[in-house]
Amino acid sequence: MPPRLLSNDEHSRDSAGLRYVYPVVSRRAGGVSVGINLNPNNACNWRCIYCQVPDLTRGGPPPIDLALLDGELCRFLDWAVAGDFMATRVPAGARRLVDVAFSGNGEPTSAAEFPQAVAVVHAALAARGLSDTVAVRLITNGSLLDRASVRSGIASIGTNGGEVWFKVDSGTAQGMTRINGSRTRPEAVSRRLGRCAALARTWVQTCVFRLDGDAPSSAEIDAYLELLAPHVPALAGVHLYGLARPSLQAEAPRLSRLDRESIEAMAERIRHLGLTVRVSP
Repeated sequence: MPPRLLSNDEHSRDSAGLRYVYPVVSRRAGGVSVGINLNPNNACNWRCIYCQVPDLTRGGPPPIDLALLDGELCRFLDWAVAGDFMATRVPAGARRLVDVAFSGNGEPTSAAEFPQAVAVVHAALAARGLSDTVAVRLITNGSLLDRASVRSGIASIGTNGGEVWFKVDSGTAQGMTRINGSRTRPEAVSRRLGRCAALARTWVQTCVFRLDGDAPSSAEIDAYLELLAPHVPALAGVHLYGLARPSLQAEAPRLSRLDRESIEAMAERIRHLGLTVRVSP
């Protein structure tokens, strides 16, 4: 049986049989993204109702074996660049290595070794002459930006030309609790977003959907725009995306996709702030 091709619809963290490294075809990144999963225990400090992680639990990751991470990443990069990975595992239109992304099964910055893991990635790319062609990205809920060690890791990403995708799914405390399972206040999100944008090129990433049949309300969208407005000059833009894969959380039956027209209407309101918006319905 030939090896199974990767697709936009399947982001399995064990697709390469490794602990920390997993490849995906990313519709937003536009090619093959090498994921770095620093939360192999499926633990996160948030619990987003649209999350595709199975058996998601509250908490942080176990200690990270940096030597194992380095070995897995180096072997995978060699397979992707000089081996048959692209030809045998990736659809023809997506056979380009676009980034190494800290994402995975929980909040990556919750790992105490996050800054050291960033250094491992940069060294592996540099050793293969990939630093100028393969970006380093952090996909984060931004909740730990008040930690000096987290800011250090993000600053290294920014200095080396990488970027951060910072999750903002709501502009209200009630919405953040409902969608993200977080008690974060909008003013805290705003402060951390500003800190992040000062350290690295930062995109806001926002997931929109229907909950119990209802689209985001006008009041919710107004609050979201109000949260973003002060940061417009510092932000690269907004990734506005819909549900692509089914949630594996208890709320899954309550979620449904938002129609493209509604997403585009929200995108236009964001553009009126002066921000670039990339839509993935």
